[in-house]
Amino acid sequence: MKRLLKSLPKVDKVLLHPEIKRLLERFPRWMVVESVREVIAEKRERILKGEADERLLEIERVVAQCIERIEEKSLPSLRKVLNATGVVLHTNLGRAPLSQEAIEHVVSVAKGYSTLEYNLEEGKRGLRYTHVSELLCRLTGAEDAMVVNNNAAAVLLVLNTLAKGREVVISRGELVEIGGSFRIPEVMSWAGAILHEVGTTNRTHLKDYRNAIGPETGLLLKVHPSNYRVMGFVEEVSLKELVGLGRETGIPIYQDLGSGSLVDMRHKGVPYEPTVQESVRAGADLVSFSGDKLLGAGQAGVIVGRRELIEKIRRNPLNRALRIGKLTLAALEATLRLYLEGEGVWEKLPALKMISTPVEELMARASQVVEGIRELAKKGFVIGIEKQHSAVGGGALPLVEMPTVSVTLSHESVMASEIEARLRASHPPVISRVQEDKVCLDMRTISEAEIDTLVGSVLRGLHQ
Repeated sequence: MKRLLKSLPKVDKVLLHPEIKRLLERFPRWMVVESVREVIAEKRERILKGEADERLLEIERVVAQCIERIEEKSLPSLRKVLNATGVVLHTNLGRAPLSQEAIEHVVSVAKGYSTLEYNLEEGKRGLRYTHVSELLCRLTGAEDAMVVNNNAAAVLLVLNTLAKGREVVISRGELVEIGGSFRIPEVMSWAGAILHEVGTTNRTHLKDYRNAIGPETGLLLKVHPSNYRVMGFVEEVSLKELVGLGRETGIPIYQDLGSGSLVDMRHKGVPYEPTVQESVRAGADLVSFSGDKLLGAGQAGVIVGRRELIEKIRRNPLNRALRIGKLTLAALEATLRLYLEGEGVWEKLPALKMISTPVEELMARASQVVEGIRELAKKGFVIGIEKQHSAVGGGALPLVEMPTVSVTLSHESVMASEIEARLRASHPPVISRVQEDKVCLDMRTISEAEIDTLVGSVLRGLHQ
């Protein structure tokens, strides 16, 4: 052990190596020095554990590991990955990818100054919401609209504006928890509203709402269950029924619609999902929904509804803390304009295109991938094509299992978990799923344009 510790290369010696000196010209000195120290420290630890030999300490091997570490550190933390999970709105991977039109608009706005809060006609300060409010009203039929940074913020802002210090009546079956452990009762509490739950988990009647209404009632809230469903002996009050009660009692009706679809998906073979337009037509005073799920834009919380209520919400001082930025606004504006084109939106919005891609097309993509990685069979990998099922994700359409096609990878002496990890460590990283001891590369979330990139990354990751 003493002999090995003594032969461990010194930091200064490694820094003088020609390969490392060349890296000092490309990368910050702190990054190079830190990487060298880390690699040497790890080797010292292995010596102390009795896991090292002379080969591990060869200067060329040390330098190679240092180069690899420096290159890893130089990569941005937030970077592109290939989503081969089949989950279209994958929350951890950024949900809906942007359309080409949205990307171009974001880049245009990001490159310089913009009319974010400037009225060109009047030559004075304007409102940032005007860039999307008219589009939202035209698409949904609402009187007015505004946006904040996400739908949880929208819920918080609506409740704080209209029900602070007052009761909000909601069915027990709709007290949901959304991603990241955010629960409706907790959001309500932070908004300063008082929770008044009615009915039971599986059955709530209109009379339950009616009996709960009193002088302290500020709002009747209906929440889309998003990522779960109660099946069997169930009953819920429809939005239309709740609106009737609201009109009768003079209490506003607010619906948190979650994913917020703007198109009917049934003609594409996807089961029924309520649209924002239906909620507005049913008479909801306010409807909020996400911008980066089924809508297909960037992360945002959209609020549409009655003009006087939207104006109250807009004037809430809390709104400034939750307001949307210019780049997200640019993405949202461009995306909303695509919806005005009608059926063309299914081809131009990546999320909608992925959801509606037929299995025959996915099979063709799988065949291209298999052909590209066929050489891995020489290394003992078993490559196959299987028909499977994937999910929409993002809390949308939880009961929908979309038929899909996956390229499968397995190896007699390499566990599926190790194959998955190697793909994750490749460049760009490939995020897959493991199913029945096989790694599955789901073609539903791999576009035609990404096939060559996927093939290259799989080969790099598994040629080790």
